[in-house]
Amino acid sequence: MTQLEKARAGKISTAMRQVAEYEGVAAEEIRDGVARGRIVIPRNINHEFAARGIGKGLTTKVNANIGTSPSHCDLEEGLEKLDTAVRAGADSIMDLSTGGDIDLILRQIIARSPVMVGTVPLYKSAGRVLAGGRSCAELSGEDIFAEIENQARAGVDFITV
Repeated sequence: MTQLEKARAGKISTAMRQVAEYEGVAAEEIRDGVARGRIVIPRNINHEFAARGIGKGLTTKVNANIGTSPSHCDLEEGLEKLDTAVRAGADSIMDLSTGGDIDLILRQIIARSPVMVGTVPLYKSAGRVLAGGRSCAELSGEDIFAEIENQARAGVDFITV
């Protein structure tokens, strides 16, 4: 059952309670905001961290972008960027990696991150198509959705589409 389904059924989840405590508001207020579509709680069941909410009436969240490129790929450096961003107060990390073993990099970031992790699955989808000798024009919806599913299974909490 999703957070939205729980909220609409009048149930308060553990994640809603965590958000309420962090925000200093009643859990019922968070549940109502989720039920009305005014608050989201980006939290994949395959990634453990203290839930945070985004939306109307909540504090502003800070997102830090990190990642590798084909010309510079250093996993340890990327993980240090993650640690630094979290120490500086980032509420979320966006892995924008386009170089190296992107699956491994993402798994390591998720395993280490005490905050929500987001990605842009289109980057990896395009990379796979190009690596297979196809052009970006040949990228299909199936390619993109397959990557979204792959990243969801890995524990990604939110995506940019």
